[in-house]
Amino acid sequence: MPDSMPEFTNGPEPEITQPAGMTEPTRGSLMVLFLVVFIDLLGFGMVLPLLPNYARQFDSHMSGWMIGLLMSIFSAMQFLFAPFWGMLSDRIGRRPVLMVGLSGSVVSYSLFAYASLEQSLVLLFISRIGAGIAGATIPTAQAYIADSTTLKGRARGMALIGAAFGLGFTFGPLFGYFAVQNENDAPGPGPGYAAAILSAVALVLAFFYLRESLSRESRDQSLADRRRWWDGSSWRVALATPSMGLLLISTFVCIFAFANFEATLSLLLKGTSNDRTVATGFNFTYGQVLLTFTFIGFSLLVVQGGLVRRLSTKINETSLTTIGTISQIIGFGGMLAAIHLESVGVLFTSLFFVVSGFSFITPALNSLISRRSDPAQQGRILGVSQSVNSLARILGPLVGNILLVKQLNLPYLLALVLIAVGGGLVLLAGRQGKDFPAVEK
Repeated sequence: MPDSMPEFTNGPEPEITQPAGMTEPTRGSLMVLFLVVFIDLLGFGMVLPLLPNYARQFDSHMSGWMIGLLMSIFSAMQFLFAPFWGMLSDRIGRRPVLMVGLSGSVVSYSLFAYASLEQSLVLLFISRIGAGIAGATIPTAQAYIADSTTLKGRARGMALIGAAFGLGFTFGPLFGYFAVQNENDAPGPGPGYAAAILSAVALVLAFFYLRESLSRESRDQSLADRRRWWDGSSWRVALATPSMGLLLISTFVCIFAFANFEATLSLLLKGTSNDRTVATGFNFTYGQVLLTFTFIGFSLLVVQGGLVRRLSTKINETSLTTIGTISQIIGFGGMLAAIHLESVGVLFTSLFFVVSGFSFITPALNSLISRRSDPAQQGRILGVSQSVNSLARILGPLVGNILLVKQLNLPYLLALVLIAVGGGLVLLAGRQGKDFPAVEK
């Protein structure tokens, strides 16, 4: 998934005031933003599940670290360019930055389709670099919501972006299923072209219907403030906060474990005994791979949007993390059994437990980090947390694919160990730290 995916949390919200003189966009503008993000992310969901298989198709002897690099480079570009787009949007407005990002998606996905026709690894890498740079504008969409809502309505507004992510990741693979030309031979350029068309539709919507959210006064103030691209003091503030170091390490290992799983699953499902893929006991068609990712996205939506949101009002974050940790340990253990038994039934049951556990862990960790942060420093600390998240999504696919080529069960054995460690660190952090008092509003 993209790095900037928002989660529902129950922690305190930082003190934010509406810029003076701002004309708030209408509810229709927020719905347009939702549609723009959702349509663009449909393309992301179409391409991601098949990416390792494209790489193997182009070069049957491609090493694990090269496949991992191809999977990681998108997140690396997001990590590098999200601060740049954020600073630029503060100065020239949200709308032009969002439109540049959508234009970049159109070009990148078109290049992806062309790369599949030419079977060019170089073009495939360039297309993923471009898609990562374009996708780094997602935090700008979150800033649009912050500009456009009052404090009271902020959580509901952010939930729109969260819903767009969840629906895009669920229905994107389903759209990809219909775009694949040949389920057994090669996925072809269809998913790339379809993703480019969807991003073009989102661009047209933004051009005609998306209003600017940032006032002229706010832009002028940003020019005076001049933020730095890298702020080392934010890391010092975060690490000086009691229990925050443990929570950040927990975030890294838990996201790393899931990114490792997510980036290797496609090859595990598609693998056969020939020299074009990893030798596994499964032999899914490309269409079946996409439907499996649809199942994962739907499970994530149901568990996080239903069960986790209800339980989060009744039990604390440490308990939620414990539930998620146990679920993922069962899930990754089940995947090891499924690989050994070559059982599709055991595999799908295990996938549900893995995704359900992730649905519990990530909102709970985000909420704990928010609650343990000084409200005056919360924005900086949450920014550090997002950076940790991005680093985990860069390294997880790289390590996972290297291990997968060596031995099929290694990525999931590593994930099981990491999740156990991460859950233990959260329990330790729960005993050591304490919440900051809520800000009076």
